[in-house]
Amino acid sequence: MAKKTSRTRKSGKPAARKKATKTSSSRKKATVAAKKPAAKSATTRSAAKKGATKKKAATKVATPIAKKGSSSRSSRKVATKPSTSRTGLKTAAKRKPTVRAVNTLKGISDIRRYFHRNEVPLYFISATNFNLLGADEWIKGFKFITYIDCFDGLHPNLMSPKTEEPHEEFQSIEDINNYLLTHSEVRDFIESRRMSSKSAGKALFLMFDEKTEALAKKAGLEVVFPPAKLRSWLDNKVNTNRVAEKAGVPCVPYVLHPVKNFDHLMQVAAKGKLGNDLVVQTPYGDSGHTTFFIKTKDEYAKYAKEIEAEKECKIMKRINCRGAAMEACVTRHGTIVAPLMTELVGFKELTPYKGGWCGNEIFADTFTPAIRAKARRYAKKFGDQLLKEGYKGYFELDYLIDKDNGEIYLGELNPRVTGASSITNHAVFALSDAPLHLFHTLEWMNEPYELNVNALNRRWAKDENIDSWGQMVIKYTTDDVQRVTEAPRSGIWRMREDGSIYFWRMDTHRRYVEKDNEAFFLRITRPGDWFYEGADMGILVMRGRMMNDDFLLTERAKKWLAAIRTQFKSVAPGAHGSNGHEHMLEIGGFKMM
Repeated sequence: MAKKTSRTRKSGKPAARKKATKTSSSRKKATVAAKKPAAKSATTRSAAKKGATKKKAATKVATPIAKKGSSSRSSRKVATKPSTSRTGLKTAAKRKPTVRAVNTLKGISDIRRYFHRNEVPLYFISATNFNLLGADEWIKGFKFITYIDCFDGLHPNLMSPKTEEPHEEFQSIEDINNYLLTHSEVRDFIESRRMSSKSAGKALFLMFDEKTEALAKKAGLEVVFPPAKLRSWLDNKVNTNRVAEKAGVPCVPYVLHPVKNFDHLMQVAAKGKLGNDLVVQTPYGDSGHTTFFIKTKDEYAKYAKEIEAEKECKIMKRINCRGAAMEACVTRHGTIVAPLMTELVGFKELTPYKGGWCGNEIFADTFTPAIRAKARRYAKKFGDQLLKEGYKGYFELDYLIDKDNGEIYLGELNPRVTGASSITNHAVFALSDAPLHLFHTLEWMNEPYELNVNALNRRWAKDENIDSWGQMVIKYTTDDVQRVTEAPRSGIWRMREDGSIYFWRMDTHRRYVEKDNEAFFLRITRPGDWFYEGADMGILVMRGRMMNDDFLLTERAKKWLAAIRTQFKSVAPGAHGSNGHEHMLEIGGFKMM
């Protein structure tokens, strides 16, 4: 099903399509992580509650003067004077002095102020900064380190190496991150902002593996996520269902089993009462790469090698469903849940993959109130179970909503920030309180805080706190290879009445998009890069909906998609613009829905 990672593969030659490997992509590792105990709260109870005596005796509280040289961050001991009984005799207080952290952040206002005054260098290291657009505006000292500079050097808080150093061809985002951590320009940049001899700050990654962890540690960076080993285990589609069973979250009827051949697949499906129209998923994959729809022997033959290579597959009954997504964050005070989003899945205009994720919408009336409420309950239950598994922080759930009976099922888990995170973190509910990524980061800042998660979730569920936005992730869908000669700039574009568009102004995210004739475009593929089937061209973000109630692209969305594609130009390998071989990237070849 849908996977929210905008994968890129950039090198000096055309990138051939390759089978999804078991590196650390969202579906690419089968390591089993040891379970860890749930994280404990760093906040202590108020001393006043424990100080009340049965006689309601008056007590005076004295705060001792801090010794010279003591840290302002240290906790202060609260002492009590002995109380006097009715007989006039002094009796010693029966309770022991309690400890309260004087720097405890109390609620949203304190948390926001804390990050605005932050002095710890924080980095998001990835292929692009798409997933955490705008995070630098919330956190002082936050910088993006990316392989691709989507903003041509104009982003104030983005660092991208100017020179290419030798490396093997990238097969995953983990490979890109590992390259960045060893790049001399990146190392110098991190060193220039180092806090102390022991720490250079903290780093977030979209994807990382154990090699990334080792390189980050060598650079003096703390990874602001649970260990790669645990993330990989949870990322496995097979294990996701096992976690869901523990949490009490329903999944589409399924069987976990190895597959030897087509006949064996049908035998397993019959035993599990799944019928003969099936969806088979291998443990790891990306954007529909390893989600296979199988009903006949011929359909199975197309994917037989990939399916039979796995020790275990998830075999599901195929249902008539709509895709939905919900992001959340596991904290020490409970699971924070964002509103439900629709998903754009499998549009031929946007992706070559039948089950491939290609965008999201967020709006107040996403599905029925009953479905939205059920999705929130399931996300909270799943997050609470993740805490028991030793996981904390950002995660996303894909839901499958059965159109025939209205049931909502878990599709899969993405234990990370995702391609939907930009939509989540720029919505009204996030701007009114704080974006979800801020609560994630707070869990690693070694700062005690108090937060009423239930109250926050109630606010975020209200219609008035949800505005309407949509995004399309545009991939190259033709099965050929082209060298890109021209590409549209990142920023805000405007559409004329005749359907043509023009660049209005540079911006780092969707902030100044106000009308239906405006959209924010984030360019991924640059001039000099290669188009190949499945290559990410860019992301288009607009106000309002991109799909109608029948989950088909709106006419406005189609016009914007066609207009953006005309801004790309490419040539065949070996061709040059000066010899007449340059041509505009064709819109043809797509079935416009």
